[in-house]
Parts: sequence; structure tokens; C-alpha cells
Amino acid sequence: MKGYIAIISTIIISILLMTITLTVSSTGFFSRANILDAEFKERSFALAEACVETALLKLSWDRSYNGDENISVGEYQCFILPIETVSSQKIIKTKAIFQKATTNLKITAQESDLSIIFWEEVAKF
Repeated sequence: MKGYIAIISTIIISILLMTITLTVSSTGFFSRANILDAEFKERSFALAEACVETALLKLSWDRSYNGDENISVGEYQCFILPIETVSSQKIIKTKAIFQKATTNLKITAQESDLSIIFWEEVAKF
């Protein structure tokens, strides 16, 4: 009878230790995936910002620049959607995708001096 209790106790302790080990290792695995997703999002945001800066530069050269083009940034691309003019403001929309992480930026700038009035990330256009 004493041997039976010792075996059952050993099995229960082993199961508990295995459960704790699996929980800790899966937490590490999922946190690593979250860090990678955050890195992808950061890169897509930087690409979208690059398109905003490109659009502002091209607008400074030519006030009739209408966007609607793909921009290469190294080996990656971002997109400047058609630029809208509303009253005395230009609305610039850019999109960048990096490893399934998408960033959509919408910027409102004063038409006269291209100063930024509003800058936001939106879910969709």
C-alpha cells in the first residue's frame, strides 16, 4: 500500500511539473511572436511615414501633384493614394504593408505652406 501511494504521489508531482513547464515555455513563445509583430508594425509605420514625406516634398515642388503612385524605399514599397484638396487643405493618404502589418496614415496639411494640421493612423481608407 505504501508503494502505491509513493507511485501515485510521484505521478501527480510529475504532471504538475510538466504543466508548469509547458505554461512557462508557451508564454515565452507567444511573447516572442508579439515582439515580432510589433517590429513588423514599426517597419510598416516607417514606410508609410516615408511616403508622407515624399508626398510633402513633391507637393512643395509642384502644388498640383496629385499622388496616386507607388514609392520604392530600398527593397520595400509604400503607396501614396490620390491627394485630395478640401478648402485650403491637402489630405494625404499613404499605405504601407510589411510582413502582413499594415499602416494607413491620413495627414491634413495647409495648402499654402504645407504645415501639418492633423496626423492620424486609420484602420481603413
